[in-house]
Amino acid sequence: MSTLPPLRREGPTTILPNRNAAAPSMTSIRRRFLTRGFLEDDLVPAPILRSWQRCAALGLRMDMRPTVEPIGRADLRERHDRAERLRLAASGEMRLLRHAAVGAGAIVVLTDDDGVVLDRLGDDGFAEKAARVALRPGVAWREDATGTNAIGTALAERREITVFGAEHFFENNRFLSCTAAPVIDPRGVTAGVLDLTGPADVRSPHAAALLWRAVGAIEKRLFADAFADREVMQIHDDPDEIDGPGEGLLAFEGDRLVGATRAGLAFIGRDWDALSAVSWPGLFDGGRPRGGAVDRLISTDGRTLWARRRGTPVAPRRVTPRVETPRPLLPTVPVEPSPPLPVKVEAETPPSVRPDATIVWDEGRSRALIRATRLLDAEVPVLIQGETGTGKEVFARALHAASTRRDRRFVAVNCAALPESLIEAELFGYEEGAFTGARKKGSKGLLREADGGVLFLDEIGDMPIGLQARLLRALQEREVMPLGGGRAIPVDFALVCASHRDLPEAVERKEFRQDLYFRVAQYTVALDPLRGRPDLAEIIATSWARMGGEARGVRLAPETLAALVAHDWPGNWRQLTATLRTLLVLAEPGETLAVDALSVDIRRGAAPPTAKGDAAAEPCRLEDLRRATMAAALEACGGNVTRAAARLGVHRSTLYRRLVSGQG
Repeated sequence: MSTLPPLRREGPTTILPNRNAAAPSMTSIRRRFLTRGFLEDDLVPAPILRSWQRCAALGLRMDMRPTVEPIGRADLRERHDRAERLRLAASGEMRLLRHAAVGAGAIVVLTDDDGVVLDRLGDDGFAEKAARVALRPGVAWREDATGTNAIGTALAERREITVFGAEHFFENNRFLSCTAAPVIDPRGVTAGVLDLTGPADVRSPHAAALLWRAVGAIEKRLFADAFADREVMQIHDDPDEIDGPGEGLLAFEGDRLVGATRAGLAFIGRDWDALSAVSWPGLFDGGRPRGGAVDRLISTDGRTLWARRRGTPVAPRRVTPRVETPRPLLPTVPVEPSPPLPVKVEAETPPSVRPDATIVWDEGRSRALIRATRLLDAEVPVLIQGETGTGKEVFARALHAASTRRDRRFVAVNCAALPESLIEAELFGYEEGAFTGARKKGSKGLLREADGGVLFLDEIGDMPIGLQARLLRALQEREVMPLGGGRAIPVDFALVCASHRDLPEAVERKEFRQDLYFRVAQYTVALDPLRGRPDLAEIIATSWARMGGEARGVRLAPETLAALVAHDWPGNWRQLTATLRTLLVLAEPGETLAVDALSVDIRRGAAPPTAKGDAAAEPCRLEDLRRATMAAALEACGGNVTRAAARLGVHRSTLYRRLVSGQG
């Protein structure tokens, strides 16, 4: 996922305060931030500055004394129940950390994925001091509640972090020194945060290493619990480290990679978006290891790894095929609804936070998915806004796959494609005899089909205004009244809507009900178009590699790449994917595609080809393009790897591995 990076085998990056003797004091740095709203010269670590800026944008002030109260006992018990697997997986590691915590006068804290403290162990004296600033079970330590702190900032940044003393946003928390790391489940979803907090005047140089080792052990237990019945590969670049704490784990269904630990992803050089998107032949040359033996593997990029196979291969779960048929021609007289409509109902789809490989998930989109999933699980409707082809349905399916309703149905309805005369009956159902015609049997309707799962109303902005009132009533009362009479039927579904239209403008033009807008847009995700993306070259390179262009030895000439980058892509991801697939179909293995392979509308933005024999006309490898793009970003950011990674939409470890270390 550009997403949370795989576990770095060289150990965690502990963020420490600026120790330059000539550097200004934290008091003056905080005062400078208060007056300017920004800082320069790396006066504080970049994640701390980003957190300060987020807190300021929320209207928080550094001199505020936050008033946070613990949730009720019943709510805390419910959170304990929801996080039971996490608490069980973490219990042993927390007891081990407790000894180190007591020796340093500190406490170890476990939170859920919302930053609410679930458990706390450690030094009783410091625990009492921490309780004065509400660091106790039942209290949420998100940034919006308690400002910059290791727990909340680790959640926001999706990485391990130390917040030392006055780096905390609120003045009254500056006596704390906190190190925290998110716990990521084997499908790439944040399960919670493990935190080690002590007094700021006590140095604990090994705190981050101890914490990171514990997080790795917890994630391995979560993996074992999730994939006990799957084929698992224990993997490392040293055969003697198989079964050791640093090994990586990969889970397969058939050839498809379905689960991993961060260490496992690090060894194969992939991020979380590889799950359900790559298969064994895309990762390794050759067959699987023998059962129980440690065998050598050769990755597709030529690296030597070692692995032991546990379990036996399991065939992939069957997924209901998606069939879309054209809208039928309608007669001019009222008829009973017909079944061949562009509606997709899928049940028991394998859980995955990356159900589609055609879109490159950058850090912003991945974070939006995490927030939206949390809200959807809390029954808050989510609205996805974006131009045609930006991946609204892909995002909605990822929401379903990452949610607690992942094992229930996902019902997708295209409101623009359903005929106006039939949309009401299809949504709400109808009783037997409600329509004339040959077919007399009633219909449940799509809202009832989605009961227990997720209902996705695509292009809701095109829903007829007269039907919007009835939909609003169903959403408010959580019940459906079929056409033709009968009793109201309760429904329970999570709601995701999408539209390419500007719904606030549609409200102003009286084309969309304001009360329905407020009901469906309680949280809005805006998906950016491709045009103007500074990382478009990297996007094209990644997409081309995923489609198999590199594996077939097909290359794009420099002017071809330039034309692709220069195009404005009005169809966004859908158009880009179709274009690259077309190029791949047209190409012969080992061929270099010239600009004339592109369609006329894309060629218009192409630079004239260079003269034959010019060195610049040599075929351009996509890995060279990646490196050139990264090098340019690094130069533009004055050599600051963190800033360059943020500019490219990748994690700093990815940038370091590919550019600085020379790994692909």
